Amino acid sequence: MTKRAVVAGVGHYLPDRIMKNSEFEASLDTSDEWIRSRSGIERRHLAAPGQTTSDMATRAARAALADAGLAVDDLDAIILATSTADFIFPSAATMVQAELGMTKGFAFDVQAVCAGFIYALANANALILSGQAGRVMIIGAETFSRIMDWTDRSTCVLFGDGAGALILEAGEGDGTPADRGVLSTDLNSDGRFRDILYVDGGVSTQTTGYLRMEGKEVFRHAVEKLAATATTALEKVGLTGADVDWVVPHQANIRIIQGTAKKLGLSMDRVVVTVQDHGNTSAASIPLALSVGKERGQIKRGDLVVTEAIGGGLAWGAVVLRW
Repeated sequence: MTKRAVVAGVGHYLPDRIMKNSEFEASLDTSDEWIRSRSGIERRHLAAPGQTTSDMATRAARAALADAGLAVDDLDAIILATSTADFIFPSAATMVQAELGMTKGFAFDVQAVCAGFIYALANANALILSGQAGRVMIIGAETFSRIMDWTDRSTCVLFGDGAGALILEAGEGDGTPADRGVLSTDLNSDGRFRDILYVDGGVSTQTTGYLRMEGKEVFRHAVEKLAATATTALEKVGLTGADVDWVVPHQANIRIIQGTAKKLGLSMDRVVVTVQDHGNTSAASIPLALSVGKERGQIKRGDLVVTEAIGGGLAWGAVVLRW
């Protein structure tokens, strides 16, 4: 028998405030049609004043626990992927741990921007396979609205806030691609491309900063690198795009999603798309889409799922799992 990290439950949380594209027209030289045509985004959710990343993460975590039929004491670890933690320290993950009433195990944050959930998922898988943990909560949560330059129409219209969570637990399989659970992971980064997607501030520079992006360059790298990492992850377990039931991509831009699907040889009816409703929620986008995909009845037990993301760093990667 082969140890596997199997999905036990999933959940998400979105703030109440919904901002439609038309609201930008009063302050920016833009329009609903312009935003939709270039990104596929129609609306996004924004955190309420005083609402934090850890608050949203905790709500998503509770939803995942309910979906799995588990109690907080059943968890051994929490990994929270975020670039917008409440404080410099402690980690947002430990704050979620406290809010949930979890008094054992361990919790920590992972920061790989939009690829953060993929990195966290790969780490959780490794913890389970090594025997360090038997059940791990992985959360992606962001309040990107707090690092937006609301005068920059090329960026502020693209992002939103939210949280998604997934629970992995130790299971067993036969060591074949038919097993349920995480089948392969592929992680990559290249710091030479830092300047095409970054925040121009931080602790050591003693500035707050805003998100800055060279959209055309990010797009060029995204389609190529996302298709390549997904293909690599599939090849690691002897699979191809033809075997995939669902691609659940990072929800950044509909054109990137479409371009990646085309390179993988997949039709869009096999892609879970939520970007129109949530915008780009960075590390939260994949777990949000997984939760919504299950809620819609798209993702079912036994389905082969490929999920991939790219973000600042550049950092990118993919995970292949059977639901």
